[in-house]
Amino acid sequence: MKNPLWIGSLLAMLLLLAACSGGSEDAVIEEASSMDEITGIWEGSIQVPNQVLSIVVEFEEDGGTLSIPLQGLSDFPFSTVEFNDPDLMFDLNLQGQRLVFDGKLEDGKISGDFTQQGQTFPFELAPGTAEETVEEEDFIEIEVAGGTMKAEVEMPEGEGPFPAMLILAGSGPTDRDGNSLMLPGKNNSLKMVAEELAANGIASVRYDKRGVGMNQALGGSEADLTFDDYINDAAAWVEHLKSDDAFNEVGIVGHSEGSLIGMVAAERASADSFVSIAGAGRPIDEVLMEQLAAQLPEDLMNEARQIIGQLKEGDQVATVSPELQSIFRPSVQPYMISWLAYDPQEEVAALEIPVLIIGGTADSQVPVSDAESLHAAQTASQLLIIEDMNHVLKTVSDESEDGAAYSNPDLPLADGLMEGIVGFLE
Repeated sequence: MKNPLWIGSLLAMLLLLAACSGGSEDAVIEEASSMDEITGIWEGSIQVPNQVLSIVVEFEEDGGTLSIPLQGLSDFPFSTVEFNDPDLMFDLNLQGQRLVFDGKLEDGKISGDFTQQGQTFPFELAPGTAEETVEEEDFIEIEVAGGTMKAEVEMPEGEGPFPAMLILAGSGPTDRDGNSLMLPGKNNSLKMVAEELAANGIASVRYDKRGVGMNQALGGSEADLTFDDYINDAAAWVEHLKSDDAFNEVGIVGHSEGSLIGMVAAERASADSFVSIAGAGRPIDEVLMEQLAAQLPEDLMNEARQIIGQLKEGDQVATVSPELQSIFRPSVQPYMISWLAYDPQEEVAALEIPVLIIGGTADSQVPVSDAESLHAAQTASQLLIIEDMNHVLKTVSDESEDGAAYSNPDLPLADGLMEGIVGFLE
């Protein structure tokens, strides 16, 4: 339930420089070992205190490139690549600054230290894969505020019309498949949900939210983005699908933050059904204060309370302590003000359509009590609690399995999840 695009100032400066740079000279390869061992795509992250920055590295025989999808940095070439198994060093120059990755290849992973301007942070990379090719006919598009938005369609076999579910992803830079650019690897949770729905005769449509993936161009500036933009996009998709003869019913499946977005959009666009998965049952200020209480000293907690109180009144805060800038920086305050205006219990209670609320007992981000609160607010809803299901809809037994599941696309969906959704829709 962490809010979008929070990133340390050091790395923000790195990316600003990258945007202003026109590239670099061809990489100098100094190798005592064959590059074959590392050639290919690697995905991972740089670990800044309390934050994670997702990166993609591609090594080739004659060099390599760095991409940071969250910030729009794509295929920036390295200046030097030195590989002497297991030692690996690669660097790049941005406007006169040298950025260095110094690590080792061990147990199929590359890990070590990233250094910029004398400051060092750990990084780790694991073998990745090229983006899966999706046929053009699998996409549809509509006009939304700011331009054209694309979505991927998963259709069942046979003749329609079919019932269709609009699948909404969670917070931050999470894509239509349920994968976050802030985390290494993929879990493909929402992609699996779409595929399972199709196997059971139910179509689905899922899209990268504005500012993410194929709809990145719709993001605009952070200061202009509001929670209502996400709601309006979802409502526009519902209205479009309801006008399409290929579908006879249109519902919404909202995961995590997508649950609240879906509740409001379902009401506005007159959806036929609604499924909440791992959705918060409390206003975001309560969730945020709970998270901050475990991290901040008393003086900063008091300031955070005052800031949130002012934002709830609809007023921006001009002065924010440096320690709280990543959370309450001025450019993100319009989004928070619009988000704070919605109470999940009030929104779900307003729905007069079939509602299914799902929670997992192993969800470390949204506890089962949130699902129970939503169910209590919407007395006509169905409640499904799935044992050992975590936030990315996989079965885990302990904390170590929970973390690993976020980057394991081979781990199946938790038992009972799709049976519950399909049974509800039928």
